Amino acid sequence: MTRAQLDIADASVVTRCLAAATPRVVINAAAYTAVDKAESEPEAAHRGNAEGPGILAQACSRQGIRLIHISTDFVFDGTSSQPYRPDAPTAPLGEYGRSKRAGELAVQSAQPDALILRTGWVYSRFGSNFVKTMLRLMGERDELAVVTDQVGTPTWAHGLATAVWAAAARPQLHGIYHWSDAGVCSWYDFAVAICEEALALGLLSRAVKIRPIPAAEYPTPALRPAYSVLDKTASWRDFALEGVHWRAQLRAMLAQ
Repeated sequence: MTRAQLDIADASVVTRCLAAATPRVVINAAAYTAVDKAESEPEAAHRGNAEGPGILAQACSRQGIRLIHISTDFVFDGTSSQPYRPDAPTAPLGEYGRSKRAGELAVQSAQPDALILRTGWVYSRFGSNFVKTMLRLMGERDELAVVTDQVGTPTWAHGLATAVWAAAARPQLHGIYHWSDAGVCSWYDFAVAICEEALALGLLSRAVKIRPIPAAEYPTPALRPAYSVLDKTASWRDFALEGVHWRAQLRAMLAQ
């Protein structure tokens, strides 16, 4: 359902929609995701990422409905040097991460049996995302500068959806899990791969020079974690899914 159909921060609308739909599982993919804008709109970020999920979890709990809630790698500060486990201490750097962490706590408080799935660097052929932005800029420019000292793992939305459905099919699972594709890269590495794969598929007619730069040369209103690799070991085991390397997933998305 779209936000126009269901504003998760409106308790009366949530209650009505759940009563009409009578679902067994609710997947909350709603979120305020404008990371930089959240710094100047903390109330809106909190409404979408904390207040709304809490209301949704309360309504689900009252009606005996299981909730799967999507969260983010931005709940971490990025100071780790090894993949973040689901039980790792959280320390968000900005309003977006703080609002998402508050949402996790609100969901857990209202429905202890809820499943929270953290992810990051999500892209697909739909909407606005890093891959589509890079393809557009590569078609317009001869050279791009991309941050090389922020490291994580891209996540193809199709793979994330597969993980969500696997979790939905296992009602005994609850608590916090992590999901992204397998492997590690920087935004610079990701951009280079996008260029190479797009050239191979004929989506670009020429190679573009990609220059690695430190994040300090590309300042943004919101601080971003320098390292946000997620440990997916528990998810691969409990969802009975194999991790697929991010580059293979990128190739599949671009083929679409």
